[in-house]
Amino acid sequence: MSQTPEPEATPEPANLRFLRVLVTVLTAVMIAGLLTILAVIVIQFRNARAPLPEVITLPSGATASAYTQGSDWYAVVTNDDRILIFDRASGDLRQEMQVQTAE
Repeated sequence: MSQTPEPEATPEPANLRFLRVLVTVLTAVMIAGLLTILAVIVIQFRNARAPLPEVITLPSGATASAYTQGSDWYAVVTNDDRILIFDRASGDLRQEMQVQTAE
């Protein structure tokens, strides 16, 4: 039987070592970027506006036909061509406008 010599462990080339470090750094940067994006999304959702009231009390005889909202107000358009603007925080009526119909 012939004895084959054990292959000697060759040292790792410098380019391969550099490539491994580069891939490891890139992985760490990608993980940090993903965590940063998730943190920004969570922070934005925490800064949500004040919720709308569960019940909007309209003046007597008014029936809502449309609704819109702004940063600190919401408006209801009624069937009798009025726009009622309410304060979002307190729910108080800020302004009432009569819409003139074209004839």
